[in-house]
Amino acid sequence: MLSGILVLAALASACSAAVKDPPVRSANPPTKTIYLVSHGWHAGIVLYRADLGARDWLVLEDFPDSRYLEVGWGDRDFYRTPDPGIGLIAKAALLPTTSVLHIVGFTSPVTAYFPNSEIIRIKLPTDDFRRLSRKIAGSFAKDETGKLQPLGSGIYGNSRFYLSNERYHLFNTCNVWVARMLGNAGLPFSPMRAIRVEGLMSQARRFGTAMQSGRAH
Repeated sequence: MLSGILVLAALASACSAAVKDPPVRSANPPTKTIYLVSHGWHAGIVLYRADLGARDWLVLEDFPDSRYLEVGWGDRDFYRTPDPGIGLIAKAALLPTTSVLHIVGFTSPVTAYFPNSEIIRIKLPTDDFRRLSRKIAGSFAKDETGKLQPLGSGIYGNSRFYLSNERYHLFNTCNVWVARMLGNAGLPFSPMRAIRVEGLMSQARRFGTAMQSGRAH
């Protein structure tokens, strides 16, 4: 049901969503590497922990021994429920709801940690990476003392959920959120063509480097 709703929304909005050409870059700018990982129904952004500033990324304290951090985002109840029923699916699709960030820390190479996922490597000029980093960091909700609001263990590996300050709804799904984050870094993403994960990944294939194709979802 959720898939059908999202497909209809994507078809309705695709014609009005302009897709920009990839931005023109200087010959050899300093770059930072990120990875876009498809999990079959949603995607995560993987960043090198060492590239993230501790002042913005308070979550680094919870993953001191990790080389990489994967960031995912979605509806609070749906994302945290192993087997969500039709009620949670409908609520996540139709109503603005509370959202969470899912952070996974790991040290293995990205392709080894996600052996069955499609993975696209993207290199960003340093200034664009900083914008992406700060935009993601700004999605964490904080309490009145400025601390993050953890919500317990995540769904695989060394992972945790954190409350987000954004709202999930039909036109701001997990994949749309990823597209918005990457678009903030100057990448040519159309969020409304990223409602489904395939729409997100197909856009990334235009300028990213395929590291691994998905073999099982």
